[in-house]
Amino acid sequence: MKNKEGCLYIVPTPVGNLEDMTFRAISVLKEADLILAEDTRTSGVLLKHFGITTPMKSHHKFNEHATSEMMASKIADGETIALISDAGTPGISDPGFMIVRECRKLGVRVECLPGATAFVPALVGSGLPCDRFVFEGFLPPKKGRATRLSLLAEDPRTIIIYESPKKLLKTLKDLKEFFGADRPAAVVREISKIHETYNISTFGELVKFYSENQAKGEIVIIVGGKLQKSK
Repeated sequence: MKNKEGCLYIVPTPVGNLEDMTFRAISVLKEADLILAEDTRTSGVLLKHFGITTPMKSHHKFNEHATSEMMASKIADGETIALISDAGTPGISDPGFMIVRECRKLGVRVECLPGATAFVPALVGSGLPCDRFVFEGFLPPKKGRATRLSLLAEDPRTIIIYESPKKLLKTLKDLKEFFGADRPAAVVREISKIHETYNISTFGELVKFYSENQAKGEIVIIVGGKLQKSK
């Protein structure tokens, strides 16, 4: 697997069930010179489970500006480095973009392994159209939020949004205001975990439900696109 020119491997890790880890991901992590991890304590549990003893170094949103260029230089010098996040595919609402960009600038090899993401099973399992969709990640917390929601409300594609449990109700209320109470949507939580749930309804009903029930765990909101009037 090792290459004289070095390589950056982007390695997805399970979003829930550890059995979602791929054989190739385990092999890459075992054979790499270094693993860049979003949180070494969280990743340490995963690595121990699979008997991976490769050294780790922190690479997260607070230090990626400083470390990306340095790590890219190490890869250019011949090192093989694997990048992982706490869960899912690095770069998808997680650190990863900057180091990939630096590696591409230097012309060094980058390989992204296929694997776990939270939004794909949430989308497919929701029953909402998945032939055309837009991934929004986390909405702007304040500045630009209303403008963004106004634009998304007119989009005919299915929309994917990430949200935290504490902010879920507020976001659902905002979505109800801009998209309408009758817009179909799904709140999907704890993908690939024991308590995985799909709450598929409308924004009116979802706001009512989560006003009375506290959500827990990682959450994906799937929103039906705006229906286009036939000419």
